[in-house]
Amino acid sequence: MNTVDLHVHSNKSDGSFTPSELVDMAIAKGLTAFALTDHDMTAGVKEAVAYGQEKGIEVIPGIEFSTEYYGKDIHIVGLFIDEDAPAFQEQIGSFVRAREERNEKMCARLAADGIDISYEKLLEAFPDCVITRGHYSRYLLDHGYVKSLPEAFDRYLGDNTKYFVPREKITPAQAVSLILAVKGIPVLAHPTLYHMGKDNLSSLVRHLKEAGLVALEAVYSTYSAGEERQMRQLAARYGLLISGGSDFHGKSKPGLELGTGYGKLFIPEDILIALKKKRKELFDV
Repeated sequence: MNTVDLHVHSNKSDGSFTPSELVDMAIAKGLTAFALTDHDMTAGVKEAVAYGQEKGIEVIPGIEFSTEYYGKDIHIVGLFIDEDAPAFQEQIGSFVRAREERNEKMCARLAADGIDISYEKLLEAFPDCVITRGHYSRYLLDHGYVKSLPEAFDRYLGDNTKYFVPREKITPAQAVSLILAVKGIPVLAHPTLYHMGKDNLSSLVRHLKEAGLVALEAVYSTYSAGEERQMRQLAARYGLLISGGSDFHGKSKPGLELGTGYGKLFIPEDILIALKKKRKELFDV
C-alpha cells in the first residue's frame, strides 16, 4: 500500500535538511507524497514542490501555525495552501517580525549572563532560516554551553527559564480561518501532546470545528495504539477527517524518521485521497 507523510519540517524553520534533501529522502523511503509544513512560514515550499515535480513525487504546500489557546501552545497545520496569496504572506511576514523581536530580546538576556550570542551570530550560523528555539539549542550545543539539546531547553530555552521571551500569537481559530482563506485544509496537529485532559481537548475540537477545522492529526509518531484509537474516535465524534504525519525534523529529533516515525508509523495514501476529495468539495478545485 502506498504511504505518505503530511507533517514534515525543513531547515527553513527548525528542521536540519533542505527542502530538496527531503524530496530525495521521501523517494528513498518509498513515499508517494509528503507535505512541507514549516513553522509559520513557507520559504521552502517552492523549492520542494519544483524538485518534487522533477523527481516524480508529490509535495503538498503546507505550513504549521503556532497559536495560543488559554495559555496552551496549539499547532494548526495547513495543507494545500496557496502560499502566494498576498494577504497570507502579509500575515506570515508579521509572524516573522514577531519572531525577530523575540529573538533580539532572548539573545540579549543570554548575552547578559556571559553567553557569546547575538541575533546576528544566530543568522550567520543558520542562514536563510526563521530562527526558532531549535536553532538556539543547536547553537548552544555547538559552542559548548550544553552537552545535549534537551539540556539547552532545560537550562536556557524552556518557557520557565529566565531567558525565555514569549512572542505574540494568533488563536487556533484565526489560524483555521487563514488557511481556509487560501483554499487550504486546516488540521489540528498532534492533539495528545497538549495534555489538556479529555474534556478540555473536546471543547477545543468543538470550538475549532465551528471555526471550520477539517481534520485532526490522528496518526502520529509518538502515539500509542490506544492514543491513535482515541484520536480517531474524537475526529469521528466531530465529523472531522483524519490526517497523519511524522513531524520529522531531522537531527533535532534523533531516531524519528521521515515517513515511519520511530519505526511503526504508517500513513496510508487513502488519508491523503480523502483530504483531497474534501478540498474539492469545499473549494471546487
